[in-house]
Amino acid sequence: MRFSYTAVTRSGERRSGVLEAADRRTAVAILEKQGLVPVRIAEGGAPAAVEEERRTAEPEKGSAVASPQHLKGRKRPRMGMRELLIFTSELSDLLASGMKLGNAMATLARRKTGRPRDVIAADLRDEIIRGSSLSQALARWPESFPQLYIAMVRAGEASGQLARSLETLARHYERVQEAREKVIMALIYPAIVLSFGALVLVCAMVFVVPRFTAIFAELGGTLPLPTLILIKISRFLMRYGAFLLLAMIAGVYFLRRLIRTPQGRRVWDRLMLRLPVVREIVKANAFSHFARTLGALLSSGVPVLEALAIVEKTVGNAVIAEEIQRARGRVTDGATISGPLAAGKIFPQLLTDMLAVGEESGDTSGALTHIARRYDAELDRSVKVLTTVLEPFLILVMAVLVGYVAISMLLAVFDLTSGLNV
Repeated sequence: MRFSYTAVTRSGERRSGVLEAADRRTAVAILEKQGLVPVRIAEGGAPAAVEEERRTAEPEKGSAVASPQHLKGRKRPRMGMRELLIFTSELSDLLASGMKLGNAMATLARRKTGRPRDVIAADLRDEIIRGSSLSQALARWPESFPQLYIAMVRAGEASGQLARSLETLARHYERVQEAREKVIMALIYPAIVLSFGALVLVCAMVFVVPRFTAIFAELGGTLPLPTLILIKISRFLMRYGAFLLLAMIAGVYFLRRLIRTPQGRRVWDRLMLRLPVVREIVKANAFSHFARTLGALLSSGVPVLEALAIVEKTVGNAVIAEEIQRARGRVTDGATISGPLAAGKIFPQLLTDMLAVGEESGDTSGALTHIARRYDAELDRSVKVLTTVLEPFLILVMAVLVGYVAISMLLAVFDLTSGLNV
């Protein structure tokens, strides 16, 4: 059978022609052996260059896939952490199995999951077919692929170990996701206790206390001080509760906006590093992320200064990031990292000593891996301490508040009923 084809070379040059093959699959194999990436193969003897140029210049009708140029004026798709992890794992597995990059991206683009990665995978496929490298294509989607991701892919392309770099990235994001889930899971139970406790208190103040207040008014007499305070709080909530709720929502909104500013972020992160118990979680998470990210970058062949610049932007704490920036200013290629880090007051001596040992032995990335494991274990312990302290503390607070409401009502009832018996 005769097949007309359009393909691109590794350098991005477009070629069209006709070949003889038993079937379409054989035709694809012949083109790949020639170092070509097939774009279109059709039965027949006429070259398909004109048709293919029209197809690539215009989006298909009814297609849900749109490149960034077609998304102007619309919200661009964005992959979350879990989607990014799935995408990276699948692409790494496809490349490790021996599949070419263009074919691997085409395979991912054909999957219709209904998620943002459908659009992004299709655009990446189109860019690679046009001759772009994977790192160049990823750079078109900075909302989904951070600098760390692009730098490691670029290093993998330069070393010819793209599949290995993607595997390293997948492991990195798995551990980041695990650390994030540990903290979230630890806070779920306290959040439930606090939410239900607050709901019970609000219902008591809005529905229960006013009914008792009406009964007390009919009976007359002098109410105890705790009951009077409780009644005043109840009246305040009934009169100004809606405004108080709006004020709280506005306060949270403006606080989030403030934290997004550089100065506000710095103040917030500094506060997190000073709060008891919380600071241990923040530090352990930041140091673990620092070691894991820096180790992954260095093992992939990224230069030291570039790796530190990427870690500075991804460490997640402005105060620690500033310390990394100061250390980076004292580091030159070939110099140690541990010395400049130890000169500051943020990084603990244990971390810098372990890093110095790795630098002396010539296994810096291995030392960073051990450091990451060390602070992962520290993060686990800190989270357990937080939950151990927070859960009984919240239960005690809610018991005191609910108990105050109950006792205040009972005191008034006892006083009034004792007066009636006299």
